[in-house]
Amino acid sequence: MSWRGSIDVKDRVFSVCVYSIPIFYAMAFGVFMLGYFPDIFIQILKVIIAPVDLVNRLLGTLGLGNFTNIIIFFALYFGIVRNERISHFLRFNAMQAILIDIFLVLCSIVIRVFGFGGFGESLILQTLFNVIFLSTLVACLYSMIQSALGKYAEIPTISEAAASQVR
Repeated sequence: MSWRGSIDVKDRVFSVCVYSIPIFYAMAFGVFMLGYFPDIFIQILKVIIAPVDLVNRLLGTLGLGNFTNIIIFFALYFGIVRNERISHFLRFNAMQAILIDIFLVLCSIVIRVFGFGGFGESLILQTLFNVIFLSTLVACLYSMIQSALGKYAEIPTISEAAASQVR
C-alpha cells in the first residue's frame, strides 16, 4: 500500500490503539485457550485492551453497556473513517480494525445460529474458538506492530476492503 505523506507519531499511536478493540472482543473466544498461556501474557493482553475496557465500563455505568459495540462502531466509523481531515493512515487502520470486529460479530452469530453452544466444551467448539481467537490476535498484533513502524498492515482481503472504504 502506498503512503500518502509522512506518518507522524500521533497517527501511529492512535492506529495502534484502534486494534485493541477487536482484541477486547476476541477475548470471549479465548476462554479455552487463555488457560494455557502464562500469566504474564494475560497481563499484557489486559494492558492492551485497557482503553476499551475503560470505555466499556464507563458506558456500563451510564446504562449504555448493552450498546457499547454499536457506540464504538459508529464513533470509529463516522468520527475517524469518514472524516477526511484525519490522515489516511489512521482512517485505514480504523477501518481495518472495524472489519476485524465485524468478523468477530459474524462468528458469534454463526455460533448462535448453528447451535454450537450446545456442544458445551467439545473439541469442535474449543478448536473453533481457538482459531477465531488466535487469528484475531495475530492479525491485530501484526497490525499494531506495522502501525507503530508507520507502515500499512497488509491482511489479505481485509486490507483490500479497508482500502476500498477509505479513499
